[in-house]
Amino acid sequence: MLSVGLVAFESMGVATVLPEIAGRLGGLNAYGWGLSALMLANLIGTVAAGVAADRHGPARPLTLGLAVFAVGCALAGAAPNWPAFLAGRFLQGLGVGAVMALAYTAIALAYPQRLRARMFALVSGGWTVPSLVGPSIAAVIADHVSWRGVFVLLLPLIAVAATLALPQLRRLGRPGNAGDPGSPAPDPVSAPAPAPATEATPWWSTPVARSVLLAAGTGLLLAGLQLRQLALLIPLSAVGAAIAVLALRRVTPAGTLTVRRGVPTGVVLRFLLCGAYFGSEAFLPLGLVRLRELSATEAGLGLSAGAITWVLGATWQGRADSRWSGRSRAAPIAAGFAVLLVGIAVMALGVLVDAVPALTAVAGWAIGGAGMGVAFNAATTDAMEQAAADKQGEASGSMQLAQTLAVAVLSGLGGAAVTLSAAHGGSVTLALTVTFALTAALAAAGILAARRIRPTTT
Repeated sequence: MLSVGLVAFESMGVATVLPEIAGRLGGLNAYGWGLSALMLANLIGTVAAGVAADRHGPARPLTLGLAVFAVGCALAGAAPNWPAFLAGRFLQGLGVGAVMALAYTAIALAYPQRLRARMFALVSGGWTVPSLVGPSIAAVIADHVSWRGVFVLLLPLIAVAATLALPQLRRLGRPGNAGDPGSPAPDPVSAPAPAPATEATPWWSTPVARSVLLAAGTGLLLAGLQLRQLALLIPLSAVGAAIAVLALRRVTPAGTLTVRRGVPTGVVLRFLLCGAYFGSEAFLPLGLVRLRELSATEAGLGLSAGAITWVLGATWQGRADSRWSGRSRAAPIAAGFAVLLVGIAVMALGVLVDAVPALTAVAGWAIGGAGMGVAFNAATTDAMEQAAADKQGEASGSMQLAQTLAVAVLSGLGGAAVTLSAAHGGSVTLALTVTFALTAALAAAGILAARRIRPTTT
């Protein structure tokens, strides 16, 4: 819970003060990279942690993930310029990917199936306190001390999280070694014989190498989209997209790109949810500060409102989940997407329309957060319920990968819209209008895709 809380504070706190950091370090023209650098690294950390957890259990990859996260915080907090800050964000992303992927893997290992929906909701609850106080604390530190203190504050908490979590995780086995907690050990006589040894996989074909390729292709796509010359923008973006799609086919369950029913659809739903939610949220503070002239503290209210109602929505869904156990959760997933779509529309009005009170955006994001909590928890529970015992780490890692890819891509596209709009005499208002229209389209697509969460109608 504390590990997830650290990720939440980093997300909420840094997002609140990122406009100031970009301004002070000369990174406003590359604002989207402040989010995309973290998320591209997150792709690699997620896949690496999922693979390591399936082989060795969650303790070892979490140890390394928390250590890299701490180094990234220190580097970002001490950064003298924007490139150095982005390097720190990249290291943070490696750690964040490991922490979030392993949270779901640990739940699958430690809790019986009947309790997992409630545990997923409890993990979402790890965002509650950071959501309440994170933006305000970050804004106060930035206003009265320095934005660098936001990163320094995390370092002792990372040490505490490691002390609490790692001894307990070492007691768990790896996925596939046992069934639900409390189940009897397999009979050694009837247990299947071990599979024959196979040749080692070449390093360039490993999931981690493919995740690096995915991050590189996505980064190339986003970099191309921010170029002003069409002669360079189009081919560079096309090459990046081709590389990313090729790698994505190799690091997600078969059938993900064709939205095959079952776990692959769960991965797609995670992408659509997080693209719609985080792609909107990433530019909410920028819109409120730049367009509506609110303070960082006031802009942080929107982030807090969305995260708190996310937890409330996830908690409600977790308690009501018993009625859906063993059958499709398409109805609550689709309903959550619909509520999120309404929230995006209301939030966009509060940001973009001067005649509408600015705090309307906060109310809109509270609506969106509730829908996100319901759909996120229902889709995660259904997908993990369908995953094989020895594929829990893969399923968890694939969904976390989809989440981070969505945030990286939508943050990068929004940042590219801001950059291109400024380069061609446009406005921030136009750029944010395009961004919010895209995230709304993702939410609408999720309503349609929800019905494919189960292989057959049950």
